[in-house]
Amino acid sequence: MTDTTTRYAEADTVTGRVRGFWRGEPGDGGSAAFLGIPFAQPPVGDLRFAAPVPAEPWQGVRDALEYGATAQRGDPGVTLIPEPSVPGDATLNVNVFTPAPGETDAALPVLVWIHGGGYFAGSPASPWYDGRAFNRDGVVTVSISYRLGFDGFGWIEDAPSNRGVRDWLLALEWVQANIAQFGGDPARVTIAGQSAGGGAVLTLLGMPAAQHLFHSVWALSAATADVPAVTAERIGRDVATRVGVAPTRAGLSTVPEERIIEAQKAATEVSGAGAVTKLLDDGLTLGPAIDGDLIARPTLESIAAGVGAGKPLVLGATEDEFSMIVSGAANKLRWIPLGLLLGKSGLKGARRPAYLAANRDVVARGHAAVLGRYITDRVFRTAVVRTATARGEAPTWVYRYAFRSTQPGMTHDMAVHCIDVPFWFDCLDAVRIDHLTGPNPPQALADQTHRAAVALITGGDPGWPAWSSTPGTTRVFGGGPGIPVIDPDGYAPVAPLL
Repeated sequence: MTDTTTRYAEADTVTGRVRGFWRGEPGDGGSAAFLGIPFAQPPVGDLRFAAPVPAEPWQGVRDALEYGATAQRGDPGVTLIPEPSVPGDATLNVNVFTPAPGETDAALPVLVWIHGGGYFAGSPASPWYDGRAFNRDGVVTVSISYRLGFDGFGWIEDAPSNRGVRDWLLALEWVQANIAQFGGDPARVTIAGQSAGGGAVLTLLGMPAAQHLFHSVWALSAATADVPAVTAERIGRDVATRVGVAPTRAGLSTVPEERIIEAQKAATEVSGAGAVTKLLDDGLTLGPAIDGDLIARPTLESIAAGVGAGKPLVLGATEDEFSMIVSGAANKLRWIPLGLLLGKSGLKGARRPAYLAANRDVVARGHAAVLGRYITDRVFRTAVVRTATARGEAPTWVYRYAFRSTQPGMTHDMAVHCIDVPFWFDCLDAVRIDHLTGPNPPQALADQTHRAAVALITGGDPGWPAWSSTPGTTRVFGGGPGIPVIDPDGYAPVAPLL
């Protein structure tokens, strides 16, 4: 980004001036990118297991031309989205994409994106999260980083809880203090995320301490954690034992990052014959925890109590989120009686025939498809219904993502986890899209999906009838011939599990 043909852009922040670069022409559909701006001091040394501390001021103009360091190390191999790791200590940073840098009177709506990755992986440096399409439509876009895994969420006897959550809060405070300098309106901030990022935005929606930081929410395939306090402490003590130190900041700070990550993996691993059932029953064991401080109760309880009720919410899931984890075993699974297969996964009694009757179309696709759909429903789709129901009359819209991949292999003919993201960002020309969607993904679907996102961000309504007005009402994206765009009871197939 240092050649003489680069056109630079500059903007002020409360800690100093930054230099980004233009893509395209200013004022003619182009937008500027400011990458790796620190919102907090590097979480190393004495700050490693501390609450985030705001970034220190700098003199002169700071280059923001390359993505900053990421909390993710190496390639965990768990995400379907290209999310590169960037080495370095200054992992708490933001990326800002804007069509109006320095235009403090532009007052454009703002999107803040929180990446997924199970709370232990993922990166804000993905080319899929580039905000250029939102910029084209008059939306300033910010992607944020946060501490992952044990560093971000592990229980430590004398450390602040939920350090990754505190990172989200400080990043959102940074947006409030600085986004006007990038052409954004701090009074019109939408937070959005996918998978763990979707869980993050729902967690924030249910947090009283976060209410002043955003004004609407879009949760894609949300995976909340709500780790019970006893579980968080058990995992924290387990990690400390594995690395041979006391479960304190002083003890754990002496342990290299790579050893902590190894211990974290071992402490949270679930394997064996009952692994699927245990995962479905117990949920995530490392992520935002109920600490009695920031998160006083499970997110669903908080939402049902009315926290965040004044904020528009859109949420939904793909139809086959995790089906690919069993698709490779389809030839083996077809010989196991379906009742036995589902029973071993926790679906028993009268609920089992009711579930199969409600999902006859999936049953016709084979045993692996049914098991994959059941896992998807337990983890994601039931959560959509429970959250929408808990909101009551608070403005809530629900969707299903039904577009199936045409890519040969484990994702073929399934609406898998992450498949909606490139359509939502309208970035079908980005790298590795076809690895997930298959060749020639439909631009018309991207137009529809992205238009709905822009409509929520700019006007507080995605453009279809609200679930909160008529429960069950669901927008179906990418359903194909014979599938209604608006389904009056779009999540009926999960009813037997509720």
